Order: sequence, then structure tokens, then C-alpha cells
Amino acid sequence: MLQIVAVIFFAFILDLFIGDPRYRYHPVRIIGHGISFCSKVLRHSGLEGKWGGVILVLILEIVTLAVYLFISLALRGLHPLCGLGFDLFICYSCLALRDLIVHIRPVIRALETGDLTKAREDIAMVVGRDVRYLDGEGVSRAAMETLAENLVDGFLSPLFWYMVGGIVALLLGSSSVIPALCCMSAFKVASTLDSMVGYKNKEYSEFGWAGARLDDIMNFIPARISLAILFLGAWVSGLKPMDGLKVALRDRLKHESPNAAHAESFTAGVFHLRLGGPTRYPYGLKDKPWLGDGDVVPGPVHIRKMTGLVNRSAWIALFGTMGALVLAA
Repeated sequence: MLQIVAVIFFAFILDLFIGDPRYRYHPVRIIGHGISFCSKVLRHSGLEGKWGGVILVLILEIVTLAVYLFISLALRGLHPLCGLGFDLFICYSCLALRDLIVHIRPVIRALETGDLTKAREDIAMVVGRDVRYLDGEGVSRAAMETLAENLVDGFLSPLFWYMVGGIVALLLGSSSVIPALCCMSAFKVASTLDSMVGYKNKEYSEFGWAGARLDDIMNFIPARISLAILFLGAWVSGLKPMDGLKVALRDRLKHESPNAAHAESFTAGVFHLRLGGPTRYPYGLKDKPWLGDGDVVPGPVHIRKMTGLVNRSAWIALFGTMGALVLAA
């Protein structure tokens, strides 16, 4: 039990202080290269429809887990600490909390100094929308939305699947961290597949279907748990969590995605503003529904408060995960 709890705690600390540095052999980048390579091979072979996408998902999940298991077990054969160090590295690489906040801070500073051009350039680093038409309010809204959405995708979901794998291992009488990291890695594969091929356009609507659906399935429970986590985080932050919960219970299913609007709608409610709405992407205008009905105009002060809410919610989620693992033991 100690190993499973220690790995997730120290992985969180590493992410908190170091972040997610970009380098060529980052595990998620390697997964991305694998997706690109397998996608080209499958599509050139004529497997461009749903079955091709299913094969892509199976290949990436199986190969990723097989490579992880081979390296982890091989290093454990050399010395237990070598294997444990590798496991800590993989766990740390699957968390992306600090980078989310680090990329938002320049947006806050640019808005506070009135440099809209710089704010657009900075927010373009973390969102897929066409930022050329955004005013200060639009940039602020985009920042709030990406903080809420990526709290789930980049942190709560990998944490949740680590917990699931860890609890299964403990209930089976094992203290090995490997099942927890297998579940966590499986989620990162699904998430990367969704970001690379899960588009609802002519090119990927069929081929990316399996990856997108797997991502929806694996985010389903974490998205809903995020309401409880954010509720506690808002309470600790001195906000009004009931306002967020009321809006979330009303608006959380308005998006096409079954998961995307949960954290966003809570955010809209707790800050008494509106998020979502018609959004311009490089491929055109998408008529998204509005979340929340507040009349507050979002600005840098709200983004700064949102980063605090995200940080506190992350700590709450971490200690909740560790508590669940201890109870399972």
C-alpha cells in the first residue's frame, strides 16, 4: 500500500514544482508519434472507417501497456529501486496540472496590462479556437473554459484511473503500483487519441470514432466527480459553491460531449458569469450552448481566482485518492 500511495504523492509534487517539460522522448509524445505512424499505415491500407479506428485503439493500448510492463519489470529485475524510479517517472509524466496553470499566467498578465495582441497569442497556445476575433472578454472566457476542462482531462481523470488500478491491486492482495499505472497509461492513450484523431469532421468522423468514444467513457466518472471536488475547492477558496452546483446540475449536459460541460458549468455558476456560446474555430463557427446565466464580465481577476480554485481542488483530489487507497488496503 505504501508504494502505491507514495508514487502518486511524489508524482504530484514533481509536477507541482517541475511541471511537464517538453522533450523529444516524453512518454505522451512517444504515444503521439505511435498514433501518427499507425494512423498512416492503417489509412494507406484502406482502413479509414470505424473498424480502422478500433484497430488503432487496440494497437496503441496493447503496445503502450506492453512496453511499459517490459521496461518496468526489466528494471525491477536489475534493482527494485530502478523499477520504482521508472514507475514514478511514468506517473509524473501522466499528470499535467502545473503546465496548465503556467500557460495561463501570461494570459493574465497580458490582460492586466491591456496587451490584447499578446493575450491572444498566449491563449492560442492552449486552445484550438480562432483567437483573431477575441476581445478581452473572449480571451478571459477561453482561459476559464480551458482551466475547467483540462482540470478533468489533465489531472482528475489520470488520478482517478490510477486510484482504480491501485484499489484493484490492493483488494487482490498486491502492493504493486503496476496495475495503477497500467490504468493511468490506458487513459493517457485514450486522451491522446481523442486529441489527435477524435475530430468530428469529414476526415476523422469515422476513423476517430473509437478513440473519441473511449475517451468519453474514461472521462465519464471523473467529470462527474469533478463537481464534488470543485465544490470543496470553492468552499476552501471562500467562494459560493452552492451557486456553482446549482448551475452545474442545470447545464452540465448541454454540450455535445457528455463530459465537457460539468466543470465548465460549475465554473460559470460559482463566478456568476457565462461560458461557452458561439465559438469560432479555424474550420468555422460552432454554435455552442451558453453555460450559466450570470451577468459578470469575465476578466483577468476571475482567471486568477480560477487558477487558485484549480490548485486547491487538485490538492483535495490528491488527498481523496490517497485516502481511498489507504481504506482499500
